[in-house]
Amino acid sequence: MGIIDDLKMQYKMGGIAVQVIFWNLLCFLISLVFFYQFQLGIFNYPNWVALSSEPSVLVTKPWTLISYAFFHYGFGHLFFNMMVLHFSSTLFLTFFNTKQFLGLYLLSAFFSGLAFVIAYYFLNLSSAMVGASAAIMAILVATTTFRPLMNVRLLLIGNVKLWHITAVILVLDFMQFRIANTGGHIAHLAGAFFGFIFIKLLQNGIDLSCILNNPFTKSKRAPFKKVHKNYPKSAQKPSSRIVVKDKTQQQIDEILDKISQSGYDSLTQEEKEFLFKAGK
Repeated sequence: MGIIDDLKMQYKMGGIAVQVIFWNLLCFLISLVFFYQFQLGIFNYPNWVALSSEPSVLVTKPWTLISYAFFHYGFGHLFFNMMVLHFSSTLFLTFFNTKQFLGLYLLSAFFSGLAFVIAYYFLNLSSAMVGASAAIMAILVATTTFRPLMNVRLLLIGNVKLWHITAVILVLDFMQFRIANTGGHIAHLAGAFFGFIFIKLLQNGIDLSCILNNPFTKSKRAPFKKVHKNYPKSAQKPSSRIVVKDKTQQQIDEILDKISQSGYDSLTQEEKEFLFKAGK
C-alpha cells in the first residue's frame, strides 16, 4: 500500500479523534494555499473563516463560531494543539462515546467563541481568532472532572495525576491573561468551564451532545449505568456466522491495541492489509 492508502486506513480506523485531527490538518493545508502571505510570513484569515470579535460581523457570518476551531496561525500552533488533542481525546474516549466527543468539541468551540466576542465587546477591543485550543481545553477538563485522580505517565517526569496537568495549564492561562493573546486565554478558560459543566450535567442524566441530534433531550437513565440481561440457554449458543464475526472483530481489536501501544508503523504488511480490507 502507498502513502495515500495508509492515510485512508488511518482515517477510517483511527476513530473520531483521528478524523478531527485530519480535518484540522486539511484546513491548515487549505489556509497555506489561500490565506498565507509568503512575502510577509503571516496568515491573513478573512472574516468568513476566522471568528471576529465584532458582533456586527458575527451576525452576518454565524458559522465562524465553528469554522475558527479548525484553522491555525502557524505550524507550531497546529502541532501543539494536535498533540494535546491526541492526548486528551485518548483519555476522554476511554470513558465516553464518539458522539459525546464530537458534541463536546463543537459545542465548546461555539460557547468559547461567544465568550470571546462578549468579553471583547465589554473590554472595547477588536480582534479575530482561530485555533482549536478552546475545544481541546474543554475535552481535557471534562476528562479531568470525571477522573481527576487518573495516573498519567509523562516522559522524563513519570506518573502524575491528571488534575495536576490540567491545573498547570489553567494556571498558565490565568498568568498570561493580560500579557498576550487575551482573546485566546478567554476562549481557553471558557472552554474549560464548558467541559466542567458538560460532565456535571452528564452525571445528572443530561447529555448536551444530544443537542446536535435531538435538542433538549434528557437521558432517562444515568449515562454510566450498565445493564446486564440474562438469556435462555437456547439463545446463548451463537451461530457460526456470529462466531466468525467475533473472531474478525477480535483480530481488529488486537491490531488497534498494537497501534495504540506502538504506533501504526509497528504493524506488519499483513496486518495493514487486513485492516484496509476490514475498513471497506
